[in-house]
Amino acid sequence: MAGEWEGKSKGTVFGYKIFIFFITKLGVRAAYVLLYPVALYYVFFAGKSTRSIFYYFRKRLKYPSLKSLFSIYKSYFIFGKTIIDKAAISSGLKSQFTYECDGVENITNLLDTQQGGIMISAHLGNFEIAEYFFEEIDTRSQISLVTTDAEHQNIKEYMEKVTVRSRVKFILVNDDMSHIFEINNALTSGELVCFTGDRYMKGQKVLTESLRGKEANFPAGPFLLASRLNVPVLFVYVMKETNKHYHLYARQAEVKNRDAQGLLKKYTESVEWMLKKYPLQWFNYFDFWETND
Repeated sequence: MAGEWEGKSKGTVFGYKIFIFFITKLGVRAAYVLLYPVALYYVFFAGKSTRSIFYYFRKRLKYPSLKSLFSIYKSYFIFGKTIIDKAAISSGLKSQFTYECDGVENITNLLDTQQGGIMISAHLGNFEIAEYFFEEIDTRSQISLVTTDAEHQNIKEYMEKVTVRSRVKFILVNDDMSHIFEINNALTSGELVCFTGDRYMKGQKVLTESLRGKEANFPAGPFLLASRLNVPVLFVYVMKETNKHYHLYARQAEVKNRDAQGLLKKYTESVEWMLKKYPLQWFNYFDFWETND
């Protein structure tokens, strides 16, 4: 399918080393300066990504053509900042950033009652630093992030050498489906499990729902699981607001038993609400709507 996510981020070890050097030796703002030519490079030479994000701005947000073109550059630039921020925070510079939590009581209430629950996010903002938010909220290690271990191996190995991993637990998606048992065990133990609900891999079951006025496919797993287990569901996002300020949103979702489609509809409405507030922070740089028109 045209809209399948390939499962890996772009980048090279050399590029990461340059950014880490600037972050640790010269500071985060100095590293941001490197992004001006990098973002411009991606505008002209990342053909598939650029076409996909242009479609988002031009067709789905209905921006004029010129505004869409400028927005592509801004999107790449902000995305680069979120990567630098993650590297900085995981390198021990968390105190240089400020954080604002909106609805965090929805998370803490579930942790306190130990009834289990599911959190669903998206590739909006900088969800990759959510683990550092959760580390402060979750003092008893009751949150697990479900993730694919799909980074380029050489980049992954380098980043593990120069950064500090948070104490938040991870459940890796495996071909043998063993992650299903880990997810079930975590929920049965009254813990929270966090998914992203906007990307699927080849072979995964999907559900279809409208987003920004056009049908798109979403991974069925998080929505089927949440509706069948009839556990509380939160929609959670971590959005970049200024250079060093982040805003976490956690919203309770209404879940009907065995109504995965209804939950997906609530999810897309939630994503659309976030896109209205942060239109430049949609970071799905692939043919999400499966169209080239």
